Parts: sequence; structure tokens; C-alpha cells
Amino acid sequence: MNCCGPNRRRVLAALATAAAAPLAAAAGSARAQPNSLIATDLEVVTVTDTSAVLTWTSLGPGPSGTPVPVPAESEIRLAPADSAGPLRTVPIADSARTPYHYAQIEGLEPGRRYRFEASADGVRATPAANAVTRMSGAPEITGEFRTLVPPPGRLLRTIALCNDIHLGEEVSGLVAAGQPPGVRQEPGLLPYPEVMLGALLDDLRRPDREAGPLVVAGDLTAEATPAQARRVRSLLDHWGVAGRDWFAARGNHDRPHLGADYRDCPEAAAGHRDCWGESFMPPGQLTEYRTGGLRVIGVDTTRLDGSGGSIGADQFDRLRAALRADPERPTLVFGHHPVTTESAVSNLSGPDFVLNRQDAMALQRLYGSAPGVFFHHAGHTHRNRRTRPDIPLDVEFLEVGAVKEYPGGYCELRLYEGGYMVNFRKTRTPDARRWSTRSRAEYLGLIPEYTLGTIADRNHVVTRDLSGIS
Repeated sequence: MNCCGPNRRRVLAALATAAAAPLAAAAGSARAQPNSLIATDLEVVTVTDTSAVLTWTSLGPGPSGTPVPVPAESEIRLAPADSAGPLRTVPIADSARTPYHYAQIEGLEPGRRYRFEASADGVRATPAANAVTRMSGAPEITGEFRTLVPPPGRLLRTIALCNDIHLGEEVSGLVAAGQPPGVRQEPGLLPYPEVMLGALLDDLRRPDREAGPLVVAGDLTAEATPAQARRVRSLLDHWGVAGRDWFAARGNHDRPHLGADYRDCPEAAAGHRDCWGESFMPPGQLTEYRTGGLRVIGVDTTRLDGSGGSIGADQFDRLRAALRADPERPTLVFGHHPVTTESAVSNLSGPDFVLNRQDAMALQRLYGSAPGVFFHHAGHTHRNRRTRPDIPLDVEFLEVGAVKEYPGGYCELRLYEGGYMVNFRKTRTPDARRWSTRSRAEYLGLIPEYTLGTIADRNHVVTRDLSGIS
């Protein structure tokens, strides 16, 4: 295990090993004894300057003896790490008994270390048998976390970054040829992509978030059928106004398709029909928005066929012109495919899965000529991962975990005069927490190894001059 979480070789080896073994229970690998309760899957998901969010699952023996989720009371006990006093119980906003525990702690001091314990009906929660939450120094192992120190200056605005909704998808966690075994929604519940998107949109407008606009970096649909494209557009339009409250770019699942299901949509090229474009925008479009003094640029990185990414010459010309016209303007760029070589070699599907190397280097060189570009948001890998640029750049390249499955959420980007704070936020409606726990079974139960990311990938602060944003 290196500093930045499991690499591609380790995860592939783990998948291969797990494929030869019996599949673990969906909610966790713990074994329950008769009349016993287990509290597992502990994760310190979010740590801000004044708050933290912890999640865990409570299990009890099912009819066959296999652990199943059972409701229990959530409890958090906390104390400053530099104090000699005992841990004290802190209030939790949602006190209902649940198997899917979500505890948000407020009122913490910036830059301070805290000791903590989480429990369900008095049983102390422990992390699952995943390396990402059992690595040396992980807060789930040490029982301590340190709050962030915000950048200097006023908080200017909060942006929400998300990707990979996959509306219309029915089986989650398939990689190729129906393998590894996927996960379906439970009978009688709404389709999980709608559950998770609805929970995200609900979260953004809650008083303790008040985040917006929303930036959606691709894969809004599962297969870009007319019904899928219209449905996701309707849900977003019901929530807010396109170009003001939300911005979107196309992902590879949203690309023009072949086949009878697409015959009534506009032709894009080579017989492919573009149903997603009917509801959103034609292929190969670079979009530019302003929100206050922040410039937000969306790039279509999709190809006509295939999962990998590219950027056409027309988009490069438009991007070059936009950056040249106002090179100092604080700018966030978003597109579906990750950019860096580190991402290319660490993702499960390899270098062909991300933006091709020629376009990736050209894009980074363009950023080098525009000092105002400070952030590039991507999706596609369904993981929380911060990667290094290939050339010296003062630009963050961040991949954000998928909306539609574990860890299930979005990235909150808080912009200050003197920099920004990144925090990953899990969605928290009861049905979203239920599905997020259920979808931990993906990748033969190893999805946390790949998609959760380290606590530093999910929560960090960068100082730089963003005073041009109002």
C-alpha cells in the first residue's frame, strides 16, 4: 500500500483472488454469532474545518445465520485528542434507529485533532476488512482525525461536483461480459440511479450544505436512449435552471449510439444517432459559463465509439481562444475522462480508458499558459482520486466518486478568497444510505478498495489567490 491508496495491480490481484472464493455477504464480511450485533464498515468519510461525517453498518444474524442489516441506535463519543478527559457523547441530527448509520458532528475547532468512537446499540464500530480503511494512519484505525484549516479570507461560494449518474441502469458493478456479479435494486424500491440522484439534489439545498451550482461531469445516462436522456433532463430541470444552477458535459455512456432504439434521434456521424444531444447539446461542444467571477468550462471528451477519451480540434481551438482572452480569470474545467498519466496507470481499465496521451498533454500545456485555471474535475473511474499533473502546473486534477453507487455522493468545493476546500459528501436519505451499503458488494465486495479513496483524496485544502471570484 502506497500513500495514495490501492494501485491498479493490487486491486486486479485482489479481484482475481476474490473471484475464486465464496462471495461475502453484501453488507460486510463480519460473521455474527447468535443473538449478537456487529457494527462494521466504519468510515470517516468527510472532515471539514468544523465538522465530520462518519458512517457504519449494524448487522445481526439472519434466518440462515448470515449477517443481515438490523436497526440499532447510533452513538458518537468524542473528545479533543490533547485533552485528558473521557470521550463524551455528542448529539446526532438523525437519531432514528437504522442499520445504515450516518453521523454528522458539528461545532468542531479548525486544525484540531479529535479522538472518537462510533457505536450501534453500544457495540463499537470497526472498519471492514478493506485495506483502504485499515492502512497505517487511517482514522478508522487510529480512532483520531484532524479537522482542516480553511484558506484565508471570506468564503465566496460553494460548488458541487458530481458525475456518473447512469440513469436507466439496472445492474451496478458490471465490468465486462456480465462480470463480476453485479448488484440490483431491491424489489419495490425506486431504480437506484433515481434514488441516488434524488438524494444528491435534496442534499444540495439543505441548510447545512447550500451548495450550488452543480457541475455534472458526464455519464448522466446508462445508454443515452431517448427516455433516459429526457428523464434525467427533467429531474435536473425540476431542481434548477440549466446554465445557471447546473452545468453538464457528455460522458461515454451519453455518446451517440447505433441501433433501432435510437432511430428517431438526430444523426451524428457514421449512422450513429444522438438522443442525448436532443435533450442537452450536440457532440463536440465546449461550453463556457460564469458564476460570479468564476469561469466554468465544460469539455466533451467522448469518442463516437469506445470508452476512452479524446478532444477534437474545434474544441481545442475554442478553449485556446477562451483562455487566451482572459488567462488570469479563476477557471474550473470539467470533462468526463481523467487526464493525467497517474490516472492512466492506476485505474482498473488501464491507459486506454482515460483521455488519450496526446490530447492530455496538449490540454495540460494549455493550462500552463493560463494561470487562472486551478481545477480540473473528471469522473469515469467512479473513484475519489487526486492525481499529479504530468508537467509543473498549479492545477488540481480530481476524480470524484460516482453518484449512482458506493460511495455514492458528490464533491463539495468551497471557494475562499485565499484558496479552496474539497470535501466528499455521501448522500444521506434513508434509501440512498441503504443502496450505498448494498452496492458495497460490487467488485466481489472490493469496491471500497478502489473507489473510496484516502481521507486526503476526499478532504483537503489548497491555498491560492481566488479573490477574483465574487
